[in-house]
Amino acid sequence: MTSTAGPPPTGHGDGEPQRLRLLAVTACPTGIAHTYMAAEKLAQAAESRGIDMKVETQGSIGAENILDDNDVSTADGVIIAADKDVDLSRFVGKRVLMVGVAEGIRHPERLIEQVRSAPVHTADGTAAATTAATGRERSVAYKALMNGVSYMIPFVVVGGLLIAISLSLGGHPDPSGGLVIPKDSFWMDVNNIGVIGFTLMVPILSGYIAYAIGDRPALVPGMIGGWIANTGSLYDSKAGAGFIGAIVTGFLAGYLVLWIKKVRVPKFVQPIMPIIVIPIVATTALGLFFINVIGKPISWVFEHLTSWLGGMTGTSAILLGTILGLMIAFDMGGPVNKTAFLFGAGLIATGNQAVMGMCAAAIPVMPLGQGLATLIRQRLYTEQERETGLASLFMGCFGISEGAIPFAAARPAQVIPANMLGGAVAGAVAGLAGVKDAVPHGGPIVAVLGAVSGVPMFFVAVAIGTAVTAVTTVALVDVSERRRRGEPVGHGVTVEPELALVGAGVGTPGAGAVVAEQRAVRGETVAASGMGSRGSSSPAASAVGATAGAGSAVAEGAPGFGSPAEEPSMSPASEVLPEALPEVLSGYLTEQTVKVRLDAGDQEAVIREMAGLLARTGKVVDVEELVATALRREAQGTTGLGEEIAIPHAKTDAVSAPVVGFARSAEGVEWGSLDGTKARLVFMIAVPEAAAGDEHLRILALLSRKLMDAGFRERLLAAGDESTVLGVLSEVG
Repeated sequence: MTSTAGPPPTGHGDGEPQRLRLLAVTACPTGIAHTYMAAEKLAQAAESRGIDMKVETQGSIGAENILDDNDVSTADGVIIAADKDVDLSRFVGKRVLMVGVAEGIRHPERLIEQVRSAPVHTADGTAAATTAATGRERSVAYKALMNGVSYMIPFVVVGGLLIAISLSLGGHPDPSGGLVIPKDSFWMDVNNIGVIGFTLMVPILSGYIAYAIGDRPALVPGMIGGWIANTGSLYDSKAGAGFIGAIVTGFLAGYLVLWIKKVRVPKFVQPIMPIIVIPIVATTALGLFFINVIGKPISWVFEHLTSWLGGMTGTSAILLGTILGLMIAFDMGGPVNKTAFLFGAGLIATGNQAVMGMCAAAIPVMPLGQGLATLIRQRLYTEQERETGLASLFMGCFGISEGAIPFAAARPAQVIPANMLGGAVAGAVAGLAGVKDAVPHGGPIVAVLGAVSGVPMFFVAVAIGTAVTAVTTVALVDVSERRRRGEPVGHGVTVEPELALVGAGVGTPGAGAVVAEQRAVRGETVAASGMGSRGSSSPAASAVGATAGAGSAVAEGAPGFGSPAEEPSMSPASEVLPEALPEVLSGYLTEQTVKVRLDAGDQEAVIREMAGLLARTGKVVDVEELVATALRREAQGTTGLGEEIAIPHAKTDAVSAPVVGFARSAEGVEWGSLDGTKARLVFMIAVPEAAAGDEHLRILALLSRKLMDAGFRERLLAAGDESTVLGVLSEVG
């Protein structure tokens, strides 16, 4: 039974009540900062109320401060503040409150009060209480669908490309159309392996949708249900329900298992419920229901859709190709892209290959177009962006649309519309020409391997779409820069040499001992960086503007930034500074990487300015790549932690060693923080890929925990200069 009464106080045996004991688990799917912030907030709220609390953190570094059996047995309640699955089986018999990690940060006191009357978690999987019921089901459904798609994609790629290879190398033209492979040949074996992978993609999709909803007991009914959906002969259908049926069976299996878990059974049956009873009952019920009730209606819709698509010519084909091209190009591997892709892939098995032909023509347009743009208007791009453009061209040839993502992340307002326009044109041309693709993949590679019919028009469609994307991108970027700068585009190029000077100069001997001399030119530094950040929207100009402080030091011949001959002129004060300054975060954060006032006023500009700050150390090999990596991380989820804090971070070989920077914003910067506050305290962490494991996460954990101390934050905001700031930061460790 579920009780709503408050937990009785425990005692020591002498009649004295014992302090309330609570447990908590915090976890977030991206990064670990939110995980540790929620843990610290909950621990502080409990301590202020005289409550004992132990918090287990499940971050990317793994589980820490793990709750053992003794902890659980003596606990009066458990708070789960997590945005990903947490195993609740160890908390059977305890009051369990489940919320998102944001609630643990925003309202820890409220959660501590609510857990006292939370329902008791039972062995049959009774759901714990939640304060986030509104909209939760929709979120679960979306995550479940994306979970299924992510597991399915490798089967699609492997199966589809093996089929393409076997057809191109082992097949021969057939008078009736297409390629035929001799039955007893080696290439038929390769083809059969590909067919197996291609066939498995539908049950995999269904199974992992179900798994995301109902956990392991739902995996078997989900997969078998997906196989049934894809096998039309079981319910007298020629085509089967395909991936649409798999999505239906996946959700049905997941929620059916959740419902069965709530059924009360005798204790002797409970141990075999998840491994025998639930899978058998759910699989049988789902299979019979699909075959006898919903299989035929779904297949009927699918067959008529196929028939309608098969008869589309002229204007209808152009419209469909335009729509599919827009969807493919919109998010380059995201959910909208996958929806169009799955639509085309699902129709291949029915014999309609024209829809996949439209998708295949649109898929490479984004990376090819962005790569071409860097070649036809090089002055708009930095050297690093031009190198990325070459890689994007290569990926486009193999149908990897994600090659365009770095450009879209840097300039979404210009790149995404250009991508969509080019994708729509390519899809429309392919639809008009009747291009067909026999495998679920896109790009020139499928045409080279012989999977495409109408090869000349396929390349025409790709070429036109690529040209439209490239020209549109260049035009939009050029117009954007002129508007935002109010001056010629060439302005951004004049400062590029300073990037090389920064990279070389700050790494010279003696650079770490010239903090006093750097301060002497800091007034010029602020003015230069401010002009750069406001005057240009191009990555090159913005980055240089952010690093103008280091550049000014080079220009002025500051000791440590000039020639070795100038080094002996260091003042006595500067020589003793390294000994006087405290070490912060193993020396990764120094006075070189501290700035008391940010010039930038928006998130991207702040990241660029912070990257320039880190470049002063000489550990930044490529400023632009560091900025791009940090922005990609922001696209996954905000690093704004609330309490006026943001910790952007990047794992990239654009830095040669771990480095941390800190800066303050007087007005605050909008960062999408959980509590809605603007970021005034900004830390930036950059580590090379080789050090991206425990060291990266250790830095994040130390900062996140210490920043939950309100007194520490106040001292940090009140510190007057860089050395005082560094003294406060030395408390981090």
